[in-house]
Amino acid sequence: MRDLASDATPTRLSPLEVSFTFQPANGRGNRQHPDPTVEPGNVPRIAKLMALAIRFDGLVRRGEVRDDADLARLGYVTRARITQIINLAPDIQEALLFLPRTLQGRDPIREKDVRPIARVAHWSRQRAMWAQVVAGAASSDPPPGSEDSTPVSPSRQLARWPADLCGLSC
Repeated sequence: MRDLASDATPTRLSPLEVSFTFQPANGRGNRQHPDPTVEPGNVPRIAKLMALAIRFDGLVRRGEVRDDADLARLGYVTRARITQIINLAPDIQEALLFLPRTLQGRDPIREKDVRPIARVAHWSRQRAMWAQVVAGAASSDPPPGSEDSTPVSPSRQLARWPADLCGLSC
């Protein structure tokens, strides 16, 4: 075997200059002002799940997936959960989509609060149960006069929620 290094002609190395801008992934360093067009707070998880369920239903209707069982496999959830979420009364689905953003703490209405409603097949019963969930979330407000300069609680956010979105006069 020949030694390739001995046959190679010596090359002169030239300096290499590299420049880049480093931006930390966690946001430290470059504090930018928040976008004024975006509402403050986080979209409640149940609202995201409802939007996803509506999207899944559209995939089934267009024939992009065969049935709820395919969706369940794709989403790593049970087929029953997919069916339950899709079968909520339309006004409850709308109310879930338009829940107020959570400014601090946990969401005022969570998925576990909606599960019992989703198990009921009759929309009128679902609406009555929904009204109880909304009233329960709003009734956990602190007593009047106890508010100071603390941020708005999730239940206060829900109390400001338009009553027509709960499907009944909440």
